Amino acid sequence: MYIEDKSEDLEGEARIGRIYFSKSGKTLYYRGKKFQSLKVSGFKANYFEVESGGYYWV
Repeated sequence: MYIEDKSEDLEGEARIGRIYFSKSGKTLYYRGKKFQSLKVSGFKANYFEVESGGYYWV
């Protein structure tokens, strides 16, 4: 999947990689990081990284 860091600005570091979903589908894992859904779809981000609080588009 495509994942882009939106923590700093509208355009951030992006890559395509393999992600893993939890059984509920509300949490995903990528490169040792845990992401939670924002539960709303926005133009900037739709997930946040749990540890740092950074926003991402997946």
